[in-house]
Amino acid sequence: MPVLTGNYVPPGIFKNADASTIYAATLRKVDISEYKRERIELSDGDFLDLDWSYSSDENSDKLVILLHGLAGKTDRPYMKGMARVFNFKKWDALAMNFRGCSEELNRLFKSYHAGASDDLAELFAHVLALNKYKKIALVGFSLGGNMLMKYLGENRTRPTEIIGAVGVSVPCDLAGSLGAINKMRNFVYSKRFELNLKQHLNLRAEKFPEQLKKSDISNCNSLRDIDDLYTSRAHGYKNAADYYEKTSALQFLEGIEVPTFMINAENDSFLSEKCYPYKMAENSEYLHLEVPPYGGHVGFVTKTSTYYHEKRALDFMESLL
Repeated sequence: MPVLTGNYVPPGIFKNADASTIYAATLRKVDISEYKRERIELSDGDFLDLDWSYSSDENSDKLVILLHGLAGKTDRPYMKGMARVFNFKKWDALAMNFRGCSEELNRLFKSYHAGASDDLAELFAHVLALNKYKKIALVGFSLGGNMLMKYLGENRTRPTEIIGAVGVSVPCDLAGSLGAINKMRNFVYSKRFELNLKQHLNLRAEKFPEQLKKSDISNCNSLRDIDDLYTSRAHGYKNAADYYEKTSALQFLEGIEVPTFMINAENDSFLSEKCYPYKMAENSEYLHLEVPPYGGHVGFVTKTSTYYHEKRALDFMESLL
């Protein structure tokens, strides 16, 4: 224990991984009250833009913190969908824009990456200073899930208010996941990520011309090229291989000591075999793993407005209260 079995059977076409992945990411509409934006200053002179979604209970002492994926931000349907289901059960929600992922480029040359757990630690310091929340839940999607699992398993002091965590479609083996996403079947996805990241890097090159050249960005032909050129070196790693090795959450899972639920679909074409840590979950007191046959990448579509992974995340956290 604890490897979990669920009962997720998606409707019709959504048994197809691509249909569920694409629909959930681009076509799903989520009605939610407008976020309330807050900017916090970081210890190194940079900032984070946080988006709050409050429940109807003004005195709620429960908070869920949401972490988005690669090239994402807080307005993504998966972020709003999770905030909505928690808000309905009287949890406030805090959606975190990673550095450089809100409407304004961050101040420093570095930005965010799959292992940027120090930023999460600074976020907690801000939240705890509010003296409002006694129970904190964490939900990370894709890259944000890797960051979350790494944070939980590291040798660091963590707030006792954290009651549990959920990772959705977690690429906890970064090198293996990169290999998966570079397969021909994922060509459209990988190119979309690449173009998005190049657009972001070109803005960064305009701000930091001595550290990053647009010609070098243009010469990048893959996500690994981008990680070699920028992600690794801007954040203190030798190269892409060093970055993947040191930030993959797989090596930190055994250190997790709070109840944690990971849901990775069997048909998620972005994940490698090592992203399904069955043996680790079987031997862990804290890590719960569910591998539904369907769901694609963050695409657990249902016939209702609440998706399967959202219900599972909420039920898991409610069971810990």
